[in-house]
Amino acid sequence: VIQDKYGTLYWLIEVGSAASWCLRQVRVLTELTDESTYLGVPPTSRTEGPGTHWRVPLSAEHYLTDAFKLWGALAEADRVVFGPVPQGRQTCYRCELPTEEPVIVDVQHGGSGAGRTIYACPRHTLTYPRDTVAEAAARRRALDQSGTR
Repeated sequence: VIQDKYGTLYWLIEVGSAASWCLRQVRVLTELTDESTYLGVPPTSRTEGPGTHWRVPLSAEHYLTDAFKLWGALAEADRVVFGPVPQGRQTCYRCELPTEEPVIVDVQHGGSGAGRTIYACPRHTLTYPRDTVAEAAARRRALDQSGTR
């Protein structure tokens, strides 16, 4: 595992083992997909930052990450951070463009009918304006319903 100076992690896995991956905020670098994509490989002795270094050092016994286990860990992290994966493309509330990686940022309940789900692309997830009064009221209702204060 290599970490660059920006904190981005790169796992080295068997070629072709991530071809079908579809995880939000995970990019798969493949053979010659983009000539402007470079990954500097640090010397094996460089195991600490600052700068690009080996997060998990390379060795004769350990040089590729198990792609199946990595996908499982990344899929769980995706679910925990971004919530359930919506089916299909959705439109971002902010840029109004369809995104292959929609993140649910709000669920608005209708008083007498169906509500609506608000989606964002990963870039605009953190910019969605929160209604702190509504969130506090929802927390209060949840506490009242559970019988604890």
